[in-house]
Amino acid sequence: MKIAAIRATTVTVPLEAPLRHSNGAHWGRFVRTIVEVEADNGLIGLGELGGGGQSAEAAVTGLTDYLVGHDPADTEALRFMIANPTASLYNNRTQLLAAIEFACLDLVGQQAGLPVHALLGGKVREEVEFASYLFYRYPGPDGTGEVRTNEQLVAEAQRLREDHGFRVHKLKGGVFDTDHELAGYQALAEAMGPADKLRYDPNGALSVGESIRFAKAIEDLPNDYLEDPVYSLPGMRQVRENTHILLATNTVVVNTEQLATTILNPAVDVVLLDTTFWGGIRPCLKAAAICEAFSLGVAVHSSGELGIQLATMLHLGAAVPNLTYAADAHYHHLLDDVVQGGKRPYVNGKMTVPTEPGLGVKLDRDKVAEYAELYRELGDYPYDRDPGRPGWYPLLPNTSFADPREDRLPEALAAEYARR
Repeated sequence: MKIAAIRATTVTVPLEAPLRHSNGAHWGRFVRTIVEVEADNGLIGLGELGGGGQSAEAAVTGLTDYLVGHDPADTEALRFMIANPTASLYNNRTQLLAAIEFACLDLVGQQAGLPVHALLGGKVREEVEFASYLFYRYPGPDGTGEVRTNEQLVAEAQRLREDHGFRVHKLKGGVFDTDHELAGYQALAEAMGPADKLRYDPNGALSVGESIRFAKAIEDLPNDYLEDPVYSLPGMRQVRENTHILLATNTVVVNTEQLATTILNPAVDVVLLDTTFWGGIRPCLKAAAICEAFSLGVAVHSSGELGIQLATMLHLGAAVPNLTYAADAHYHHLLDDVVQGGKRPYVNGKMTVPTEPGLGVKLDRDKVAEYAELYRELGDYPYDRDPGRPGWYPLLPNTSFADPREDRLPEALAAEYARR
C-alpha cells in the first residue's frame, strides 16, 4: 500500500457558546482542517488539525511531493520527512505531521482490519474517562449559555454532570482577576462535593506570586492538579516548591527535550499529552513510557477536537497503561460533528474506545459539505483576541483581566450571529 493523494478541507463547526480563555476566545465555533490521505488501494485515512483556510490547506497539499509513493506503515520516517527538528526551526510542521500520522495509522489499521490501539500494543481499558472542561462563556446565538458569575459557573458544572456524568471538573481560567476565579473555584468545590475532583488551568497567565497565592488558597480542596498557572519551567518549579498540589502542563513540556529537562530538574508532576502538539499518537505513547519510567503522571490533553482527533485521543487513552487522570475534551461544547453517526456520547463521564478498523470513524460527507460552506460564509476569527475587548491583548504574566461585571453581548459576536 502506497500513498496516492492528499486532500484538505476547512470546516467550521458551531459551539454552544463562545469559549473565553486567557488570551482570547473561541468565537462560537471551531475552525478545523480535515485531512484525507488516499492510498493506491482506494482506502482513505483521516486526519485533522486546528485552523484552516487557503494557507492551511496549501500546507497540507504541499506535502504531496513528500508523501506520494510512501508506505503509510512507515510512520517513524514521517517525522524526519516532514518535521525534521533542524528544518522545523524554520517551518514548524508538528501539527501537519500529526494530521498525516493520524491518517497513516488509520490506513494501516483499515488494511489490517485492526483498530489503531491494536497497532500501538493493544488496549488496556475499554473506556476513557473525561473531565467536564468548564469555560467562562459569552452568550450563544439564542442568548443563553453565558458563564461569568460564580452562580452561572456552578450551574454549568451541574448541567454537564447531569447530562454527561462527569465527576472531574476543569476550570479554564486566566480570564477574570485571580480573586474572582478563586471564588468560583471554591464555589465549585462546595457545590460538586468532596467526591468530585477539580482542576484549574489559567493557561500560564498568572505570575509566580499569584500562582502560589492561588495554590495556597485551594490546598484543602479535592484537587487533581493545578495546570500551567505560570508560563515557564523555572516559574512552574518555583510554584511547585511552594505547594503540595500536583502541577501539570500541556504548554511547557510538549516534546522529549522539554520532558528530559523537567525530569533532570523537576518542575511538573503530570504531563498532558496532546496528539497534535506532540506530533501524533505515537510520540505521545513514547512520552508516556518515559513518564512511566520516572513516575510522572499522564493525562490526555484537548486542543479543540472534532470526531477525528477525538478518536486519536481515545486510541491513545486506551493504550497508555499509566493514564491515571481523566482526559480533557472540548467535545461536549460542540453542537455537531463531521463524522458518521454524529457526536460520540459520554456515559457516566466516559467514552468507549473504538473497535472498528483504523481510527474507527468515517466522514459524513453531507456534514463536511455543510460546515465547509459555513466556513466559506464566515471565514476565520482571531483566536488570540477577545471579541468583547477590542484592541486588547494580554501581557505575560497578565495584568489586565476582563471585568466580570460586564454582561453585554460583544458587538463583534452579535454581528457574526447575524450573518449565520
